[in-house]
Amino acid sequence: MSKINSFGKSDVGLRRSNNEDAFVTDPELGYASVADGMGGQAAGEVASRIFIETVTDVFSNARPGSEEEYLQLVQDAFRLSNERIIRAAAENPSQRGMGCTAEVAVFFTGGYVVGHVGDSRTYLFRSGELRQITLDHSLVQEQVDQGLITAAEARTHSLRHVILRAVGTKEELAVDLIRGKTMPGDIFLLCSDGLTDMVEDGPIRDALSIPEGLEQKVDRLIRLALSAGGYDNITAVLCEIV
Repeated sequence: MSKINSFGKSDVGLRRSNNEDAFVTDPELGYASVADGMGGQAAGEVASRIFIETVTDVFSNARPGSEEEYLQLVQDAFRLSNERIIRAAAENPSQRGMGCTAEVAVFFTGGYVVGHVGDSRTYLFRSGELRQITLDHSLVQEQVDQGLITAAEARTHSLRHVILRAVGTKEELAVDLIRGKTMPGDIFLLCSDGLTDMVEDGPIRDALSIPEGLEQKVDRLIRLALSAGGYDNITAVLCEIV
């Protein structure tokens, strides 16, 4: 297993009364996760909490050895979370329609696996360059892919929050699985759209470039989102390969 340092933080933002984001990071077991809830009343909070609790259950009780076993764990975390959220919504009418977008990253010797659903994101910061390694499951991203609008237009599009895929909304869930090699010094950023809606990639890269600890970098990212308006809950988790 790769040794990692990690730090995460969630902020309610400046416009919301409750925080529907949730996260977990466990450097000892080498995984991290971010979930952004959606749904009426407090249901979004419930969905994201169920997701993070399920991820914790799955990884705490497993001792994988191979890359394929890590990949299976990520798939299991999404599958079981999807089942639990759907079941909870069926048992509580006030929570019907709830779901969440989510990221799960797990690190092992020389590599990583990321699971992704929705418009939360995972980035890799390596050698001064920032690269988004997930692709948003959103209407505007689909329009960008089709060449109908530009990436710049997508940032301010009126339909930018229309999500095409979420955990807990359908029985069948398609999960994007991304895997790759790690290098010492790599920093992975898992975040909710409360960060990326407010802060473009350039300032995120600049914040990660400053020679300071992970806690200070996370605080800097959240301050950037708050300074830009803080319209949504903001969650950022950093994992650094030692």
